[in-house]
This record gives sequence, C-alpha cells and structure tokens, in this order.
Amino acid sequence: MSSDVQPVKFYQKGTRTVGNRLIDEAARTVQASRERSNALTSGHRACQGCGEALGARYALDAAMRASGGDMIAVNATGCLEVFTTPYPESAWQLPWLHSLFGNAASVASGVAAAMRRQSRKTRVVAQGGDGGTTDIGFGCLSGMFERNDDVLYICYDNEGYMNTGVQRSSATPPAARTATTPALGKEPGNVFGTGKFAPKIAVAHEIPYVATASVADLHDLEAKVTKAMGIEGARYIQINTPCPLGWGAPPHETIALARLAIETGLFPIFEAEHGRVTHVRQIRKARPVEDYLKRQKRFAHLFTSENDPRIAMLQARADRFIAEYGLVEA
Repeated sequence: MSSDVQPVKFYQKGTRTVGNRLIDEAARTVQASRERSNALTSGHRACQGCGEALGARYALDAAMRASGGDMIAVNATGCLEVFTTPYPESAWQLPWLHSLFGNAASVASGVAAAMRRQSRKTRVVAQGGDGGTTDIGFGCLSGMFERNDDVLYICYDNEGYMNTGVQRSSATPPAARTATTPALGKEPGNVFGTGKFAPKIAVAHEIPYVATASVADLHDLEAKVTKAMGIEGARYIQINTPCPLGWGAPPHETIALARLAIETGLFPIFEAEHGRVTHVRQIRKARPVEDYLKRQKRFAHLFTSENDPRIAMLQARADRFIAEYGLVEA
C-alpha cells in the first residue's frame, strides 16, 4: 500500500449505534435498525456521556408514547440541534422544526395555533438548552407562559453554552470556570449573585404544570413528561443534563454527577401546578457540596488552597434550596 494512502477506519462498527449498519443485516443489533421507534435514533454526533442526548431521547420517547405518535417537536439552536441534524442528515424520527436560537417557544406556540385552527389534536413540544431557554429565548418563553399556549417546553440544563465553546449562561452555577468566567483574578470563576433558576420563574407564571427532573432518574423523567403531555396549556420541565466536556468530568461520571446534584440539594427535584409546589423528591441525608464539586474540573480552582470561602457559599446555596423545598426527610 502506498505511504500516502490511509485505510478507512469505521470506528463505530463495534458499537451498538450506526456502525452496525456496515455489517450484514442479520448480524445487526436492534439499535442499528432503521425501523426502531425511538424519537432520537442512532447516528447523531453527541459526545460520549452526553447527558443532553440521554435526556432528550427519554423525554421525547415518553412524549411520543403519550401522544400516540401524533406530535411535532420544535428545537432551539444549541448542542441538541447541532449534533442531531448535521446537514443533510437527521437523527430525529418525528416531525421536527428548527428556527432561531431564541424563538423556539414562539415557533412552538405558532405550530400549536395552526394545529388548533385545523382542529387537529397534534401535540407540540419545544426544547432547548439553558442558553436558548433561560437567556436568549427567555422573553419568548415568558410570553408562551403568559398566554398559556398549549405547548410543553423542555429545557436540557447543562449549565452553559456548550456548543459554542463552554461560555457562561444564566444557569451556570457560581464559581464555575467557563470560557467567559475563567479561573483568574481574586474571585476566579462565575461570580455569585447572578443568573436565575428558571423553574421558579415558571412557577410564578402560575401555568398548569412545572417540574424539574434529572437523567439520574429516568423513570421519574418519563413519568413527568407523560403527566405533562396529558395536561392542556403551557407546561415546563427543566432536566439536569451534565456535560462531560463543559464540566470537566469523565464520560462515565455523567449519572453520578447528576445524582450528586440532587443529593447535595443543588438541583431540587419538584413538581408544581398552577403556581403551587405539589410534590418534592426528598433526600434521606444531604451530601456535602464538596463531594460534587471535587469531581469536576470547572471547580478545580476551589481546591488549590485550604478552606476556600466560596465552597461554604455554595454549601449555603444548597442549604437554602433544601430549606425552601423541604428536601431533607424529617
């Protein structure tokens, strides 16, 4: 073989994803079938351990089951849109629309209005990351809530603009290192006292249903999406979806980190209906936030010296959530 020729290597052949389509049909796994029923199928370009890909697949599959397959999804710009639809391909197996970064809620509201005008019962789901939801698209989202449009909006919260290089969003936790909040200066990382916890704002709109969920508990996630799909009007679910790349953690740590976010109280799991919290997932014993922070490179600068005061500030933040939502079992 000539030295300037390199053989093609199909790196995915040994996996249970698209690479199995390269072998004889009888030897393929069900994951490689083009007839599989998943809303988000194999062949997308998500990173290993991507919490968003996992959350989206389970959320949209549950929504498809609840709607009997009569559903349209609207997607904001972001990681999920980019890694699932590299032109001219798509990993979605349902009617799927993409417009701009910040208007997914408005587009979904228009789709719902069109379905209503045609007397169709087609359900509408809008989805986006925290950047397209709590930042750029927040005005459109608030308008959707205020009008009580018949749309389920799902936010995949990976706490930053991961697709464009890990920049800070309004969902980025205090002290976290990002490309725009570097670990430099007297107070390295994201500053305290900024950002927002969007589920609380959704509750304040008094819409029919608001919930938080996590990829650490997929059964709970599916149950909440199913419940939301059975409700008319505006609904909002925010799912904690760790990002190995942006958080600086190994891919196999995704679920462990999501679980620790719950067990420390930093990501409370609850449901609310018409402005009132109706159910809270309690934790038997709160874990110290250090257990969560130490496993992520975005917080590594907090441990370069002893007793960094910002660790105590983050613990206080978790304690406030625990007290506010009654997270610890009495």
